Amino acid sequence: MVRTTPEILIEFIELLFFAVGAVVLSGVGIFLEEFALATVLGGEPLLGAWVALMGLLAFYFGPYLMGYGEFRTRLAAFRSHLATIDE
Repeated sequence: MVRTTPEILIEFIELLFFAVGAVVLSGVGIFLEEFALATVLGGEPLLGAWVALMGLLAFYFGPYLMGYGEFRTRLAAFRSHLATIDE
């Protein structure tokens, strides 16, 4: 099945969304973990634990769900669609 240019463009935009989302959520996770450490060292262990949990959730949703779960599978599908165009 030959794919048209708009279909390929839509797939590329979806791929870009998941890649950028994974990177942004990874950055948010790093920021939250650093903030949690500073909060615990500042004398607020309960708040620091809560912020650390939010950082872990950002790491779960970013690199794992968006990056490994969605981006990797969509990238493989996108590459296979591009390979069928060349044939």
